[in-house]
Amino acid sequence: MTPDKRTASRHVGLALLALATGGFAIGTTEFVTMGLLPEIADGVGISIPTAGHIVSAYAIGVVVGAPVIAALGARTGRKRLLLGLMGVFVLGNVLSAVANSYELLMAARFVSGLPHGAFFGIGAVVGASLVPANRRAWAVSMIMVGLPIANIVGVPATTLLGQQLGWQLPFLLVGGLGLLTLVAVYFWVAPQPVGSEVNARSELSALARPQVWMALLVGMVGFGGMFATYSYITPTMTELAGFSPAAVTIVLAVYGVGMTGGTLVGGRLADRALMPSLYGGLVAVTLVLGVFGWLAQSKPGALIGVFAMGFSASILIPALQTRLMDVAHEGQALAASLNHSTLNVANALGAWLGSVVLAAGYGYQWPSRVGAALAVAGLVLAVVSGLMDRRTERLVATNA
Repeated sequence: MTPDKRTASRHVGLALLALATGGFAIGTTEFVTMGLLPEIADGVGISIPTAGHIVSAYAIGVVVGAPVIAALGARTGRKRLLLGLMGVFVLGNVLSAVANSYELLMAARFVSGLPHGAFFGIGAVVGASLVPANRRAWAVSMIMVGLPIANIVGVPATTLLGQQLGWQLPFLLVGGLGLLTLVAVYFWVAPQPVGSEVNARSELSALARPQVWMALLVGMVGFGGMFATYSYITPTMTELAGFSPAAVTIVLAVYGVGMTGGTLVGGRLADRALMPSLYGGLVAVTLVLGVFGWLAQSKPGALIGVFAMGFSASILIPALQTRLMDVAHEGQALAASLNHSTLNVANALGAWLGSVVLAAGYGYQWPSRVGAALAVAGLVLAVVSGLMDRRTERLVATNA
């Protein structure tokens, strides 16, 4: 490798590291709240069920912020927009740490969630632009890998610190990570000007493309299957597998390891064959969820099932993100950002369907079976989307 190529490779690596650090910070703040609900509830004088609304406030921020910021910020240079998003993220987490009332904490968590989807979406577009076309999905996976690593390291560590030293500390630490990301993006990510043809209208044009909606539906339904299971992972592990509540932290770390491996492998596979990797990932999710209820009835089987669930679901992430950028044409930033809004909808959909079967009196082995059915529906949608591509290609060839 020549010195120029080594320098260019190092610059790309540092830029992706800066964006992955932001992903790590975002993943930590998203999930640490769930582990600290009792402490937060006690700290601001509310019940634990009411404290659960704080999680919802963050999710609503993600759903609202992703499309609005991507569209309104279309004319802003992408590096400048990433810096602004991380600034808002830091502000939201610092406000979360100093909040002394339920109302202020709700507002702070909403603000913290606003940059989430837009940061990942715009970061994916920036990362993909730094590498050759045949490595775009790999670059996306490098950015997204911060999220599962947060589940292995960031969430357990900050949860423990929050339990021992106060629930405010994790939010301050995450704010510090956000500040570190802001500095890293400033120094390591090259300016990303946008073309004169890019504006809010061009970004919104993505919404007029049926394939964008198909990709979003695939993500919503397919990941809804995984969330139908993961939302009830703690009682499933304690009731079916026989783990103690304290051991569930280890189970969640195993899930995070699976997510990390799946994200990295998914990026490689998507670069080789995008749609086949999407089909294969959905087939894998279907198979894993189909046997998960049986695996979870023993401790070794539960650990295998949890790892496999995290691995198979995460294979889809780089493929879906890259697929959205491909089919969005002029509206790449908006479509890529919307992917994270849809994943939050998938979270709500899966959790609700899981609660339906549990409320009907079925055991904890059943949410994963509902999840398998959702994954099949996602696979059907993906195949239909692929067939639509072939039809379009035939029409273009006929008219050529």
